[in-house]
Amino acid sequence: MSYCVELSAYEIIKKIKAQELKVVDYISYLFERIKRIEREIHAYITLTEDSALKKAQDIDKKIERGERTGRLCGVGIAIKDNICTKGIRTTCASRMLENFIPPYNATVVNLIEDEDGIIIGKTNMDEFAMGSSTEHSYFGPTHNPWDLERVPGGSSGGSAAAVISSMATLALGSDTGGSIRCPASFCSAVGLKPTYGLVSRFGLIAYANSLEQIGPITKDVRDCALLLSCIADHDPLDSTSVNKPKEDYTNYLVDDIKNIKLGIIKELFGEGTQDSVEKGVWDAIKKLEQLGADYQEISLKNLDYSLPSYYIIAMSEASSNLARYDGLRYGYRIPNKSYDWNAVYLKNRRFGFGFEVKRRIILGTFALSAGYYDEYYLKAQKIRTLIRRDFETAFKRFDVLIGPTMPVLPFRIGEKVNDPLEMYMCDIDGVPANLAGIPSISIPCSFSNGLPIGLQIMAPPFREDLLIRIGFSFQKNFPILKKLGGHE
Repeated sequence: MSYCVELSAYEIIKKIKAQELKVVDYISYLFERIKRIEREIHAYITLTEDSALKKAQDIDKKIERGERTGRLCGVGIAIKDNICTKGIRTTCASRMLENFIPPYNATVVNLIEDEDGIIIGKTNMDEFAMGSSTEHSYFGPTHNPWDLERVPGGSSGGSAAAVISSMATLALGSDTGGSIRCPASFCSAVGLKPTYGLVSRFGLIAYANSLEQIGPITKDVRDCALLLSCIADHDPLDSTSVNKPKEDYTNYLVDDIKNIKLGIIKELFGEGTQDSVEKGVWDAIKKLEQLGADYQEISLKNLDYSLPSYYIIAMSEASSNLARYDGLRYGYRIPNKSYDWNAVYLKNRRFGFGFEVKRRIILGTFALSAGYYDEYYLKAQKIRTLIRRDFETAFKRFDVLIGPTMPVLPFRIGEKVNDPLEMYMCDIDGVPANLAGIPSISIPCSFSNGLPIGLQIMAPPFREDLLIRIGFSFQKNFPILKKLGGHE
C-alpha cells in the first residue's frame, strides 16, 4: 500500500474513511518516502514525524469508534516555513529566525487541525519569501523534482516540490507576487492565490502586508477546492479578513464551461516570454475553446508598469516589516558581546539576513526616505490603482482573464541568482493579480522538453468558484499524464 502516497487527497480520504487504509500506515509511508528522496530535493526545513504519527493514531481510534472525522481526515500536509506553528520551529528560511519557535498557531493551521489534517513538516522557501527560485534560503536551495539541476520556483518552492514528489499530499504556500503560482507552474502542480482577505493572514510572518495571501498547492483542482474550503473563513484576529459566508468550493467541481468568456491578456505574452511557453498556453486556450468557452485578446496597458510598481511597494513594506528583527529583542545575535549597542545592531542584521533580503530592505528604505516617498512609493500606489481599474473594466466584458503563469521554463540552479534584474523579470506575469487583489490559479497545461508549463487564470474578487470550475473542466478533459523519473 506504499503507493498510497502518490494518490490525491480525495482518494486517500476515501480509503481512510472506508477503513481500507490506516492513517498510521499512510503517514509512515510518507516519512519513509521523505527519508528516501528528501536528500536530493531538499523540500523541508523541519519534519514533525513524532507528532504526526501520534495524531495519526488518534484519528485511527476515532474512526474505529465511529466518531466524526474532519474533511481532511488524516491527510499529510506540508506548511511553508513562514506560517507559524505552535511548538514547531518556524524560520522563514533565514538565519535571523533559525531557532524561532512560535507560541501560537497561524489561524490556517488551527483550521487544518480542526479538520483532522496532519502537519508533517515545514517547507523550504526563499528567505522571508523574497525570491522566485527557492535559492535564497539560509538552508540551501530546493531542487525541481522534474529536473534536479533546475529550480522549483519560489518562494513556495519547498511546498510545491514536496507535493509533486509525493513527500506531502497537500501543502500551504504564501503568494506576494506569484509565490504560490510560480512554483506550481515550475513543478506541474495546482496553486491558487485567493482574493485578498479571503484567507486569514494571522500567523503569517509578514513580508508585504497589502499584497500577500496564504493559499493551497495541490496535485489537482479537486484537492485545491477541498483545502481552500477548509482554510477560507473570516478571522477576527486579522483586520484584513473579509466577513463573508463560508463556502464549500468542492460544489464548483463541475465539468461545464460553455459560454464562459475568456480574455487573453496580450501584455502577459510580451518580451521575454519563451516560444515554448507561449505555444503551451495557446494550446491550452484552444482546448478551453473546444469545451465551449469563447476567447478574445485584450490589452491592459497599465500592466507594463506592474513590475516596477510592485517592487517599490513590496520592498517598502518589507523595509518596515523587517525593522523589528534586530537580534536585541529576538532573532539572530552575534556571539561577541563586547561591541556597543549600535555595532551589535548592525552586525546582527548584517549576518542575520541573506544578501537578497538586505538588497530589498535597502531599496525599500530608499523608496520611503524623505524626498523620495512621493517620487517612488506614492507614485507606485497610484499605478496600482490604475491597474486595479483596468481589471475592473476587463471583468465587465469577460468572466476570467488568462495568460502564462511564468514567462519561462524552470531555469538551472545558479543561472539567474547573480542577476537580480533578470530574476525579478520572472515575476512579470504573477504580480498583477497581487496588485489588484484578485484570485488567480495556475494549473498544469503542458510540458516542453520534459519541463512543466502553467496556465494562469484570473477572476474577479471572490470568484474562486470560476477558477475551480474552469480548472476542473480542463483537467478532467485534458489530463497531463506524465510520471516523475530520476529520483524515484
